[in-house]
Amino acid sequence: MRTVIMYITDAASFLLAWLRNPRAISAVTPSGPRVSALMTQGIGATTGPVMELGPGTGSFTYSLLARGVREDDLTLVELNADFAELLQRRFPKARVLRLDATRIGEADLFKGTSFGAVVSGLGFRAMRSREIRAILGGAFKNLRPGGAFHQITYGPRCPVPDQVLGHLKLKEARIGGTIWNLPPASVYRISRAADCKVPKHAELAGLQPA
Repeated sequence: MRTVIMYITDAASFLLAWLRNPRAISAVTPSGPRVSALMTQGIGATTGPVMELGPGTGSFTYSLLARGVREDDLTLVELNADFAELLQRRFPKARVLRLDATRIGEADLFKGTSFGAVVSGLGFRAMRSREIRAILGGAFKNLRPGGAFHQITYGPRCPVPDQVLGHLKLKEARIGGTIWNLPPASVYRISRAADCKVPKHAELAGLQPA
């Protein structure tokens, strides 16, 4: 019963925030459990610190915790003041930053922290290419080798323009999608192109990347 009440309250908060600023809020309701599971797939206790961009009311955050990520290993970057305050109450051990995600590449902002993954609920489809490039550039500046950027979208293809991927030397791969979300959603895993290359010894052995 408590979970249902919390979801209804969160849905109302999302709708209100969307009505105030539809460009800044990517969806009219919080993400459901199926897409949250997709978004956090492959992330766990051994991933280390995780950065979440645009966590809203914490749907993906709860999924990260359920997968074994420690609360004090979470950095939650949220621009909306109401959501940021709510996140601080719900996840008191996490680091909550009220910050525009385009600024995450600024010097010394995450000094001493190397992230194993970034989870993004940001609405890339409503952003300019230069904003997306700033966000991805900042994220990969702080991602350790092999770390990946997990991005949700409500469109038919990856929301990162090809020219941005090429400029930053990144590759995208669709993890999956679900119609059991409002709206239906897909999840993409974005990684450094160098991380996707087949090692020479694997090529000689006729092996392919996983």
